Amino acid sequence: MAITLLNPEGLPKIDVYRQVSVATGSKLVFLAGQVAWDADGVTVGEGDLAAQAERAYLNVGTALTEAGATFDDVAKLTVYVVDWTPDKMPLLLEGISRATEKLGVTSAPPVTMIGVAALDIPEHLVEIEATAVID
Repeated sequence: MAITLLNPEGLPKIDVYRQVSVATGSKLVFLAGQVAWDADGVTVGEGDLAAQAERAYLNVGTALTEAGATFDDVAKLTVYVVDWTPDKMPLLLEGISRATEKLGVTSAPPVTMIGVAALDIPEHLVEIEATAVID
């Protein structure tokens, strides 16, 4: 496996991700940000942050598979949330938790979460992009 996840001493231990990802593979995989579209381009979970986070995460899984990667190969995730406020965290985590359960994912790569004013279309509330490293 090309990715080792670490929580260094002296940094806080975050339950949902690790602070550091060390990549040793030879092939980088960059995914475009994934939103809550189904295969036909229809928005899933309009107005529901948890449902959209779940779908976006599942779409990341689909894209990783096509590239020959898995979530174990993810070195970094970036999550963009429209009109972010901390009270939205439980909904975001609920959706991601449902997706990770469906996917059987246990890895927790570093994550950066960014609040944004808007995404590609008004119906989209969350977008998730990933960088993976494979041998």
